[in-house]
Amino acid sequence: MNDTTQQFEQVMASCRELFAKKLHDYGAAWRIMRPVSVTDQIFIKANRIRSLETKGVSLVGEGIRPEFVAIVNYGIVGLIQLELGYAERDDMPPEQALKHYDRWAKLTLELMLKKNHDYDEAWRGMRISSYTDLILMKLYRTKQIEGLDGKTLVSEGIDANYMDMINYAVFGLIKLDFGE
Repeated sequence: MNDTTQQFEQVMASCRELFAKKLHDYGAAWRIMRPVSVTDQIFIKANRIRSLETKGVSLVGEGIRPEFVAIVNYGIVGLIQLELGYAERDDMPPEQALKHYDRWAKLTLELMLKKNHDYDEAWRGMRISSYTDLILMKLYRTKQIEGLDGKTLVSEGIDANYMDMINYAVFGLIKLDFGE
């Protein structure tokens, strides 16, 4: 379990590093995105991963890893947007955005550790392509919940789905970075 925690934290640190660099370059322009748009952006990234896994070749020269990183970062953006609502403009300084990022990354790690305990690291026996399919399934569930305006009968909310997508993307990154 210690390896999982350390690997998770290392992967999240690299995702955060890219997030911070993009904050420098673009500010928090993502603040204008409504949660449904964040969901669609994650869908684009997951669909591209599946396409690359199926076709085995990228014509734009970027592989699967950057797309998993994007899913992590957009997942955290989605959690922030669900919590704060969207804005009409970039209304958040980078330091504040990173504080929100760190809080959600910590909560997502805590959720993963609880589930990992109960499932006994079953994710390690899965294929990366299964993480992609699970992310896509979570996206379709999220879109359905969004279509219901968040009013579900028995299901977890959009935030739980975002956190699961982040965790599956991190699992994919761990396997890509550290191997099986």
